[in-house]
Amino acid sequence: MQKFLIPAVMVAAALSCQAPKPQEPEPMKPQKIVVYQVFTRLFGNTNSNNKPWGTKEENGVGKFNDFTDTALEEINKLGVSHIWYTGVPHHGVIGDFPEIDVSSDDPDVIKGRAGSPYAVRDYYQVNPDLAMDVTKRMEEFEALIARTQKHGMKVIIDIVPNHVSRHYEGKNNPKGVNDFGADDDTSVEYARDNNFYYIPGEAFQVPEPKNGYKPLGGEKHPLADGKFDENPAKWTGNGSRLAQPDFYDWYETVKINYGIKPDGSKDFEELPAGADSLDWKKHYEFWQGKDVPDSWKKFKDITQFWLDKGVDGFRFDMAEMVPVEFWSYLNSYIKNTKPDAFLMAEVYQPALYRDYLWKGKMDYLYDKVELYDTLKNIIYGHGSTDNLPAIFESQRDIEHHMLHFLENHDEQRIASPEFAGNPWKAMPAMVVSATVSTSPTMIYFGQEVGEPGAEDAGFGDPSRTSIFDYIGVPQHQKWMNGGKFDGGQLSENEKALRNYYAEMLNFTRNSPALMGEYMELHSFNRKQNPAYTDKVFAFARWDESQKLIVVTNFDEFQSVKTTLKLSPELLKAWNLQPGEREIKELMFGKKKTMLRVTDEGAEIDLDFGPWESAVFEVK
Repeated sequence: MQKFLIPAVMVAAALSCQAPKPQEPEPMKPQKIVVYQVFTRLFGNTNSNNKPWGTKEENGVGKFNDFTDTALEEINKLGVSHIWYTGVPHHGVIGDFPEIDVSSDDPDVIKGRAGSPYAVRDYYQVNPDLAMDVTKRMEEFEALIARTQKHGMKVIIDIVPNHVSRHYEGKNNPKGVNDFGADDDTSVEYARDNNFYYIPGEAFQVPEPKNGYKPLGGEKHPLADGKFDENPAKWTGNGSRLAQPDFYDWYETVKINYGIKPDGSKDFEELPAGADSLDWKKHYEFWQGKDVPDSWKKFKDITQFWLDKGVDGFRFDMAEMVPVEFWSYLNSYIKNTKPDAFLMAEVYQPALYRDYLWKGKMDYLYDKVELYDTLKNIIYGHGSTDNLPAIFESQRDIEHHMLHFLENHDEQRIASPEFAGNPWKAMPAMVVSATVSTSPTMIYFGQEVGEPGAEDAGFGDPSRTSIFDYIGVPQHQKWMNGGKFDGGQLSENEKALRNYYAEMLNFTRNSPALMGEYMELHSFNRKQNPAYTDKVFAFARWDESQKLIVVTNFDEFQSVKTTLKLSPELLKAWNLQPGEREIKELMFGKKKTMLRVTDEGAEIDLDFGPWESAVFEVK
């Protein structure tokens, strides 16, 4: 059984709060966004067998229909505004589906048994594993879209423009849409309107396995023969130009050609000077009548197809590996169809952030290499909160667009021994992440109940919940409670953790100050007060209707008993009058302290236990 040491004050506060009420039909605007990423194949699986490399018959598989009205209502109660259903488009998977004339993918070019969601095999259909009736798999997903929206949440799915499955097979293309590569000239390495890059005269070779790896764990399979027919070979998804890519390359995928020549030069019209200051409408106008590479048109058609199905937005995989001009083209077409479409993307190079936001017309980018990596280091216990102010200052002009998270399918689970080991250890970071800016907050299913990702699923290693195999998610399954979705199998500590997330996320959704101004108080206090250490972080958030002070203690062992001084800049902004007053915590409402304002300055008494956080309202 998973056991965690939890500061008693945090458990008491979390358990004492009432279950959050669903969001009002007409929430205040503007409002913080909360994204719930769910790995669709795993969410509803109640099977706990968890055999390494197990089949779906052995280990089970979740379905679209597992997202019942009850399940969606409970997700909504967490404070969620958007659900990102990961792994919806039909990707490579081991196993035949004779009812729909879909044959098994080759284990030699598939990672895991259930396959990677980022090796899409057919963009105009959904993963057949997710359907109760594979002949009606699209109808089942359309019903899920409608159910999700009925419960007040928007639907996001993945689009992976950089690469597709080595075995791409568009069996469901709309009339007039040709398959990827169908019209390619395969005798040349590159042509502008080829969808792929080729290695003429060489056939693809399966990578040499490393570390004793065997497809399907060594199980015999008629296609697992160390061969895959692809002649001429194509460039691999991560850019490898070898006919035999390395085992650690993205060998299950092939790279899409967007009109970037092998020497890196661009074979299309570039954006005009000043494009970064133009809105999406001007970008849309610019691309009208322009001759663009064929791959651009194919992905424009794909996204329009899914918008027509009712999805509300997209998460774009590895966006920085695709030219920013393409994003200007694609996203302006998306916005022209659906102006409020939600567009978020992976971009891991901070120097590119502004180009992909202002020129590429993305709404939100992962704040991974700056905020996430810094917070993870602090959670480990050997990082300093002194590193946080510079991040927020450097992002001041784009803070609204930097999506914050502490878990997703690519990152280690907080509760894994390889990361924090204890999910409560990350709660100060979660409070900072969720309240420090106007940007969206994202959590990953199971995070809110302390899922450690400890299973040996087959492909990949523990600490990350597998995206490649059929597996159960034990902590999440305890919350599912056989389909009741009532947390009935959770311990009191686990219930307290979920309550904490719900209270915090609902607070962020409904606090007007969190869509307002920000001022850090950390640097001022570090200079003024030796008892205020680099394990504490404090800042102010406010608008015309609400003033907040947020304080967190990241220290695992030490309490904080000192004062927090308000900077002269904040006193001026808030126009605080001299005097002494009691201020109260807003999230759990348990903590109270005193604020003293004099002609010399202002300070707040702090008495915080390990890992404790509070949001105080100043009236």
